[in-house]
Amino acid sequence: MCAGYFIDATTITECLHTFCKSCIVKHLQSSKNCPQCGVKVHETQPLLHLRPDRTLQDIVYKLVPHLFESEEKRKEEFYNSRGFETQKKGQVLAGVIEKKSGPKLSCILSIPNAHQFKFDEKICLCLERYSMHPQHFFSHSFTLPKLEKKFLRCSARVCVADLKQHLYERLHFPSHFNLLLMCGAEELQDDMSLKQVYLMNWSPRGTPMFIFYTVSSAVS
Repeated sequence: MCAGYFIDATTITECLHTFCKSCIVKHLQSSKNCPQCGVKVHETQPLLHLRPDRTLQDIVYKLVPHLFESEEKRKEEFYNSRGFETQKKGQVLAGVIEKKSGPKLSCILSIPNAHQFKFDEKICLCLERYSMHPQHFFSHSFTLPKLEKKFLRCSARVCVADLKQHLYERLHFPSHFNLLLMCGAEELQDDMSLKQVYLMNWSPRGTPMFIFYTVSSAVS
């Protein structure tokens, strides 16, 4: 919309189109439709159907040199022009002059430990078995076990393969069975992240996101 790089990348959950946050918020003040495809976001509360896309924003910051630093500088100048301080000024402590700290960085490129999952956007899950009835595979009859703790809160970067590993460890599935995860009646691929699953299969339904597990086939 602004013909520039994404700043605070924000996705419309109805159509998955992404814009700068300030651009799309300003647009939705006068229109209820997506500016790219025209789909109606919401009749009365379109802003509730916007979600930050931190992964895409971090990619943009990584691909465009100095974009993050220049944006932080613009924010600092904006706040300073209105009388708000964004950083502590140098202080004299025991005869030593403390240097001014730079703009407070918040993306994964500037925080040494930001690659850790605890700093990520979080998604709430409920893992439910697909059926309570026994399933039959050749000469085997198998009943899906139930999780004692079925609610999870984890990083949006977690992949479907990680959830499968979690279920294998918690429920002790026999190794000759394949585990299948589903959301919104669709099978989930191992390399999908929870962020992808949420945007493609669950949004804009509320939290938690329900993911069902079942045994898909027997491996010989």
